Amino acid sequence: MEQQASDVILASQAALAQAGRLAVEYSFSILGALLLLGLGWWLSGLLSRWTHAGLLQLRGIDETLARFFANVVRYAALILVFVTVLGQFGVQTASIIAALGAAGLAIGLALQGTLQNIAAGIMLLVLRPFRVGEYIDTGSISGTIVEIGLFATELRTPDGLYRLAPNSILWNVPITNFSRHQTRRFELKVGIGYEDDIDAAEKIMQDHAAADPRVLSDPAVATHVDQLADSSVVITMWYWTKSSDFWPTSREMIKKVKASFDRHGISIPYPQVTYHADAALAEGGPASKVHRPSDNPRTPE
Repeated sequence: MEQQASDVILASQAALAQAGRLAVEYSFSILGALLLLGLGWWLSGLLSRWTHAGLLQLRGIDETLARFFANVVRYAALILVFVTVLGQFGVQTASIIAALGAAGLAIGLALQGTLQNIAAGIMLLVLRPFRVGEYIDTGSISGTIVEIGLFATELRTPDGLYRLAPNSILWNVPITNFSRHQTRRFELKVGIGYEDDIDAAEKIMQDHAAADPRVLSDPAVATHVDQLADSSVVITMWYWTKSSDFWPTSREMIKKVKASFDRHGISIPYPQVTYHADAALAEGGPASKVHRPSDNPRTPE
């Protein structure tokens, strides 16, 4: 009995001594891991801020894109620190890295559509085919850009509706940006009667354009006879204005030209058809009718 008690005491003392050594050894490891985690957290934040500030210095880099890459750098640094801490405790990090790679692949396949929107969002933010406040039209989507995100773009339609478009849709179609250039050309087409004075009509249109301070003098206002249509002579006027003045100027110009044509007796004819009866009608026979567009817009139907 005494021998057994002595063996138990010796085993307990050895276990306590081993535990003490392990406690001292792992206490330093734990302390080192905590220091490494704290240093890694601080360093990841510092790298993130440097990345964000550096990207903002580059021309054409959007705030959203700079913040995104800054977060990528931060989380990549934190993952590296976490793997290093596990290596401090003897964990095989190769298997962890392989597991993280497999998990990333699985997540990427599951979120394929979302990642496609992110990739398209990055391209939109880098190449910037449109910016906040610009009006665009893709054929199926149109509106003023409110916000460009990594997943979707927010627009406001001309009638005040909210519209959210996935970035992948906006990236894969042609985009017409009505606000990108500072100036725009307006084309006004007006059809006048064949008997009206073409030179007088052109002068009226040019005078209205010259009198409007929003119409630019360079390029100069130009008018020309566009075509000889069925019922009218079509006159076209081109003038340039600032993009911000395009819509109000064009609406007012149409109204002023119409009012001036009325005052000067220049007609804007409706499409008309003139009926001609042949000689058989005068003899009491069946009438035949020939239909052709009118050369005289004032001839009654």
